[in-house]
Amino acid sequence: MGDQSEIRLYKAIFIMLLIVQAFCWQPSFSAPLPFIFLHGIGTDCSIRENLMYIKQLMEWSYTKGFCLEIGNGSRTSWFTPLDKQVKAMKELSKGYNIVGLSQGSLIGRGIVELCEGAPPVKNLISMAAPQAGVASIPLNAGGTTVRTIANSIMKAGAYSDYAQKRFAPTGYIKLPKNIKGYLKSCKFLPKLNNERPNDRNPAYKKRFSSLKNLVLIMNENDTTVRPKESSWFGYYEDGSTKKVLQPRETKLYMEDWIGLKKLDKAGRVKFIKVEGNHLQMSGAELLHYIITYLQ
Repeated sequence: MGDQSEIRLYKAIFIMLLIVQAFCWQPSFSAPLPFIFLHGIGTDCSIRENLMYIKQLMEWSYTKGFCLEIGNGSRTSWFTPLDKQVKAMKELSKGYNIVGLSQGSLIGRGIVELCEGAPPVKNLISMAAPQAGVASIPLNAGGTTVRTIANSIMKAGAYSDYAQKRFAPTGYIKLPKNIKGYLKSCKFLPKLNNERPNDRNPAYKKRFSSLKNLVLIMNENDTTVRPKESSWFGYYEDGSTKKVLQPRETKLYMEDWIGLKKLDKAGRVKFIKVEGNHLQMSGAELLHYIITYLQ
C-alpha cells in the first residue's frame, strides 16, 4: 500500500509540474515573414523570368512572396526618378524581407532608409546592385527605343535637371571625375548614401543599421555595374576610373555615414561573391545565399 501511495504522489507531482510548465512556458509559433521582390531596370513583374524566380523563392523558402510593381513596370523603371519610385511603394503591416535585383535593390534600400514609420525590414538581400553608384549608364539593359530616348535625354548632361527628372539611372550615376557635380545635382544616391557633408540625416543611418542582415551579392564578371565592387559599396577613388576602393576603404564606411560599418562590426553584413555576369547565380548559390535569409 505504501508503494502505491508513493506512486500516486509522484504522478500527482508530475502532473502538477506539467500544468505549471504549460502556464509558465508559452512558446510562440510565428509564421515566416513574407518577402517582396523588386526587379531590375527594363523588366516588370509580369515577365516569365521574374514570375518563375519568385515562384522558386517561395517554394524553396516556404514563405509568401510578392513582386511589387512601380508605375507601369519596364518603362517606369527607366524613366521615373528613383525618389518617386520609392515613395510609391505600399507598406506591409507586420514586417518583411526584401529581395532586390540591381536597381531594385536601391529602391529596397530607399524603403528601409526613407520610409518613416514603415513596418520593419528584417533582411535586405541585394543582388548586383549599384549601391555606391555606376560610372556609366547601363544602356545594354534596354532595347533600341530605350537607348534612343536615353541618348536624347543624356545630351543635356547626366546631372542636368532635365535628365535627373526623366531618366532613372541618372539618380545613381557617379562620375569619379565630377564628384562636385554629383554631390550638387544628383538627386537620389547622394541623399541615400548620406554623402552631402551638410545634409546628413541621422534617421537614415538609424533605420539602415536596424537591419538584421544585409546580404550584398557581387557578380565577379559583372559588366553592367561598373565598377562591380559597387555591389559591396566599393567604388572608384575620387578623380580616378582605375583605382577601386574596397568597401572598408571608403569614407562612407570609415566615417559610417549610413551605418554600414556598424552593421559590419556586428557581423550583420554578408559580402558574397559569385561567378558570372550581371545577376547570374546557380541554384546552389540561390539556396545558400538567398533562401537562408528568407526562412
